[in-house]
Amino acid sequence: MSKALIVIDIQNDYFENGAMELTGSLEASEKAKLMIENFRSENLPVIHVQHLSVAPDAFFFLPETEGVKIHNNVEPLVGEKVITKYYPNSFRDTDLLEHLESLKITELVFVGMMTQMCVDATVRAAKDFGFECTVIGDACATRDLEVNNRSVSAADVQTSFLAGLSFFYADIKDTADYLSA
Repeated sequence: MSKALIVIDIQNDYFENGAMELTGSLEASEKAKLMIENFRSENLPVIHVQHLSVAPDAFFFLPETEGVKIHNNVEPLVGEKVITKYYPNSFRDTDLLEHLESLKITELVFVGMMTQMCVDATVRAAKDFGFECTVIGDACATRDLEVNNRSVSAADVQTSFLAGLSFFYADIKDTADYLSA
């Protein structure tokens, strides 16, 4: 089985002083960095996904801003694939699927941001395309949300979405467990 690491949207706007700061983004990026280093040391593909917002009402990930740039903790190396996307699902209107197929990848490991949006949408799509999926939960981040005038803490959002993915779509691991296996 051939595997690749997918690094989703770990971009400056999700960090302190960014336009859409997430809870625990720095800590998650540090875990993602450990995963990237592991994949690089094993000569396995690391694929970076970068979201670009072009909708008229967008306020983060805007073209030609510091916020849209991939965070320096997880910067791509020369030669690593960078996918630009415009939707939460990293497969939609990108060449991600074709790239993975060209490498004969069958297993994907995911790190990234936001857990309840782009990570969730991409993992579900990947499973639907037939990939075996693992999400490194502590290398992902989200934020507090609100629904029907009720606040939901980032920790509860994170737990809920990872629990939902674990039912069918992905194995959920933390960085230490994955790296020690």
